[in-house]
Amino acid sequence: MAKLNISEDWWTAPSEDSEGRTVMVTGRRGLDNVIASGRYIFRIEMTWLYEPDTSGMPDFNTSRTMEVVTEALQESLRRDPVAVMTGIYTGAGERNWVFYAVTLKSFQAMLNKALTTIEEQLPLTFHAEEDPQWEEYREMCQCEIAREE
Repeated sequence: MAKLNISEDWWTAPSEDSEGRTVMVTGRRGLDNVIASGRYIFRIEMTWLYEPDTSGMPDFNTSRTMEVVTEALQESLRRDPVAVMTGIYTGAGERNWVFYAVTLKSFQAMLNKALTTIEEQLPLTFHAEEDPQWEEYREMCQCEIAREE
């Protein structure tokens, strides 16, 4: 099987949660080929609850650790694309990473390996469900602000 080309084109836009609080949404463009492959059917949401500042965002140190986690996961997925990180939501006291995975077991193995270099215990929770039509991804893409050409 040929290696799947996974876009590295990202966008960020402000949005609001159900209570009107600002949430920054970062999404990945150009995943039609990944969706069409039919392989990535499990949506996994990884959540980190944090003490927000007055704007709902994490403090500097928490934000920096979150970015280290993001980079570790992206690097691991570049080497072994058992999942695709499709979105990151930050605001209102939580950071959510969204992935679509081939299997839950392969995602868990990748996650454990990717985070071995992080020494502190991370306050992460997980939710997983089948989403073969990528409904959450399609909804997230509606937050993107049209690019000026």
